[in-house]
Amino acid sequence: MTLNLRIAIIGQSNFAADVLELLLERRNVEVVGVFTIPDKGSREDILATTASLHRIPVFKFASWRRKGIALPEVLEQYKSVGATLNVLPYCSQFIPMEVIDGAPLGSICYHPSILPRHRGASAISWTLIEGDEVAGFSIFWADDGLDTGPLLLQKQTVLEPTDTLDSIYKRFLYPEGIKSMGVAVDMVAAGTAPKIAQTEVGATYDPAMFKVENQMLNLQQPAANIWNFVRGLDSVPGAIATVIEQDGTEQQVRLFGAHLYSAGAPKAGRALRLKGLDKPAWVHEGGLLIEGTDGQFVNVRRLKRGAKMINASDWFKLEQVQQLQDFSEDELAKRELLSNIWQAILKLPIESNTDFFAAGAGSMDVVRLVEECKDAFDVPLENEHVFMAPVFEEFFVELVRALRQGSAGGAQQVSFEGFTLRANKREIPVPTQLFYGGEFVDAKNKQTLDIINPTDEQLLCKVACASKEDVDEAVKAAHTAFHGAWKQVSARQRGQLMLKLADLMEQHKEELATIESVDSGAVYTLALKTHIGMSIDAWRYFAGWCDKIQGNTIPVNPARPNNVLTFTRKEPIGVCGLITPWNYPLMMLSWKMAACIAAGNTCVIKPAQTCPLTALKFAELTVKAGFPPGVINVVPGMGSQAGQAVADHELVRKLGFTGSTPVGKHIMRSCANSNLKKCSLELGGKSPLIIFADCDLDKAIKHGMSSVFFNKGENCIAAGRLFVEDRIHDEFVRRVLKDLRTMTIGDPLNRSTAHGPQNHKAHFDKLLEFCDRGVQEGATLVYGGCRVPNLKGYFFTPTVFTNVEDHMFIAQEESFGPIMIISKFNGSDIDSVMQRANRTEYGLASGVFTKDISKALGFADRIEAGTVFINVYNKTDVAAPFGGFKQSGYGKDLGQEALNEYLKTKCVTIEY
Repeated sequence: MTLNLRIAIIGQSNFAADVLELLLERRNVEVVGVFTIPDKGSREDILATTASLHRIPVFKFASWRRKGIALPEVLEQYKSVGATLNVLPYCSQFIPMEVIDGAPLGSICYHPSILPRHRGASAISWTLIEGDEVAGFSIFWADDGLDTGPLLLQKQTVLEPTDTLDSIYKRFLYPEGIKSMGVAVDMVAAGTAPKIAQTEVGATYDPAMFKVENQMLNLQQPAANIWNFVRGLDSVPGAIATVIEQDGTEQQVRLFGAHLYSAGAPKAGRALRLKGLDKPAWVHEGGLLIEGTDGQFVNVRRLKRGAKMINASDWFKLEQVQQLQDFSEDELAKRELLSNIWQAILKLPIESNTDFFAAGAGSMDVVRLVEECKDAFDVPLENEHVFMAPVFEEFFVELVRALRQGSAGGAQQVSFEGFTLRANKREIPVPTQLFYGGEFVDAKNKQTLDIINPTDEQLLCKVACASKEDVDEAVKAAHTAFHGAWKQVSARQRGQLMLKLADLMEQHKEELATIESVDSGAVYTLALKTHIGMSIDAWRYFAGWCDKIQGNTIPVNPARPNNVLTFTRKEPIGVCGLITPWNYPLMMLSWKMAACIAAGNTCVIKPAQTCPLTALKFAELTVKAGFPPGVINVVPGMGSQAGQAVADHELVRKLGFTGSTPVGKHIMRSCANSNLKKCSLELGGKSPLIIFADCDLDKAIKHGMSSVFFNKGENCIAAGRLFVEDRIHDEFVRRVLKDLRTMTIGDPLNRSTAHGPQNHKAHFDKLLEFCDRGVQEGATLVYGGCRVPNLKGYFFTPTVFTNVEDHMFIAQEESFGPIMIISKFNGSDIDSVMQRANRTEYGLASGVFTKDISKALGFADRIEAGTVFINVYNKTDVAAPFGGFKQSGYGKDLGQEALNEYLKTKCVTIEY
């Protein structure tokens, strides 16, 4: 026969509240009273709150006895409920025997260990500290001893090497313990609950770990013992170690997130002295390495330094962070208002060291705190600010930091050395240092690059020139960010950062276009629309892809009777190296980097040696946008040094390159020889443009000129050779020359200018040689081929060659300049002109002008090029894939396909 039970629950916490909810489901159980701890300020324990919701009497006692004697008023209130069984799910108070024996059926108590081992208040901590192979809990009949009463039931689980105090509680002790408390009550009601006397064999009573003196970590022991001690106190309160600073002062820290470490001493790390440790500990990119007496290592991932939790790897970096102090009266008033907001949410008095989450806050409380702070202080905060600064004083400092930055322009500031560019009626501060790890720094060897203004051939500034050592530092920063802070940023948050960066680029587009014009010679209006405009478009386009990168489920053939689930994951590659050319400095950076970052990678970019300034100004904007340090790194330098170092580095897993075919071949060899890194190449071109007589001639002339002279001919998809049908050849040439004679050439900042200077002297000289070669081989130079007369700077006259034959150098090789190469063909011989168009090792782009749809689509079918333009030219879009065939390289920039260049596919198969 099952007894009807009148139960008194004595205890506290979520565990006790859940036991209460479970027992209320039983028809034979009436919970007649709940006895718990007093409120902390205005915040009551969850057990009391739950009991009140079910209209169960609640009693709150600060103490049950005084000087070892039960308080009469407490006993009277306990007896008033008439309980037949006491249930103690989780109880931190000492309950007198008058209460324990006050219920006719006695008292059952939950204890987190396999009794008799680990008696005492910190049993589960000692289960880990002692390195036990199993953990578990006991439900026993309380008596006048300390966890010594007869056993009712026990359960256990294998202790995993990855378990901590927190994890073993969440995965086993909590859920199984609640269910087992219900089972124990049922056994009592059924009269089947055993009373098994505890043996004293193997019995232990361990010290309480809530005492600070017991939390001190003994470093004079093997690594496994150090590891077990740290994980035994993980989550709370944390094992204590003492750091000895360089000046001899001591600072206590708490250690969290420990694991045994078998990779040996780090190659790169900084020594840190710990009191009681004979050898130095090492701060490295993975945390803090501590060597045990057995020569083995323990790695600690997180430290609590004062009230602030930090990554152990950031210990020395914090020395460089400027701490906020000397708060104004207004800021101190805001501190009081912030304290009131915290108190309203947490319902307890707020002190400097109040931890938001330790005080019981949940995810909805985070949202409420952020929104109330936005309303009260008009400051841009995100949920992440709460997680990174959960302690009140720490959160207040972050709030003040945000307020101060807001008054300076609403964005995070970054300091750098540079120069002020005074141009285009503007004064623009421009960085001239390397950028990695979130900071602008000088090159280690102090070497610099001379940056020449192509418009007047004058020295514009000197920019830091990265060495192999600088590239190594930048790659390590990217590697650390990829495996650290960047992994904590969700895909959607990544997209939001990219959109914020695009907005900043939009706000600064006139500055960026001005820098691009002065630094690379781009015509300002074109720089504004294309160089900068398409860069912004790229960041916004790929921002939309961040949370849409996904794999597939694949039907495979399982071995019956089992079933198999196979699916793929698209994952970021890691650290990506990017090497970009000088013709579109910011746009080429954005084409590659936006896809790279959207896919979840970090990157190191080596911009063109001759014009790195927009890349450096862009780096400044990434800080203001809030990108974590190390995600984006910019290392200007020479290709033979910095570029080679990026290609050779073993931590770089993908290289994206745009440049010449000979250099691309060298890059590909370096990628193979270093670590077989993934590689995508956008190389040279000799793009054919065929103009049939049946075309719209006005349109063909307009786009034909643009196909060659756009961006001064410094355009990878420029039409390197025009095939014009003989019936319109002369008229086409005549009208091209007419337009060229009226083209405005001059200062690229002048709004009426259509053609600016070539990028740099070496390229300018190469164009002169190219034209000389054409004349020597018999082509007809009908216009240009020389420097623009009476104009200082690298101004090259737009040039036209006719009567160009297939064997000539200028018919085969790319000029990468404003040189139109025209060959004639007969309209009846389409097969021949297609063969001539394909008779090149390049295959980047192509074009055709005709009103005949059959000719147009026939051309598209037969041409060997990655891009085909029909009755238009230079019409690219960030959503359309861009890349070439043959020796124009492989891989794609732009469009969805570009993401694949920066992703790897993992296949997962599960049998069930």
